[in-house]
Amino acid sequence: MKYLIIAIALISTFYFLISRQPKSVKNYDGFAQCLAEKKLTMYGAYWCPHCQNEKKLFGSSFQYVPYVECTQETKKCLDAGIEGYPTWIDASGQKYSGEQGLLGLSKISGCSLP
Repeated sequence: MKYLIIAIALISTFYFLISRQPKSVKNYDGFAQCLAEKKLTMYGAYWCPHCQNEKKLFGSSFQYVPYVECTQETKKCLDAGIEGYPTWIDASGQKYSGEQGLLGLSKISGCSLP
């Protein structure tokens, strides 16, 4: 009986630890690099929850996304006419306000998702 209780405790602990592992994020490096090649830039602010949501979609691949932090580059954001966050601007100057999601960014840019 003692061994049964220990086995159940070990299995429960193992299951708990495995279920708490973060889900793997797809690698969006190529997609993010394509957005950069197409000159699609995100304007945002560190405190903006919608910007944080957009960044999280990319995981570590966000490092390749052209990004302007408006709390640090205020003039650049004012010159671009940014009125809310996030705002995406393409090479032609077209603005896309709010969260676009990966599918929306794919449609805007023509970049394919992995």
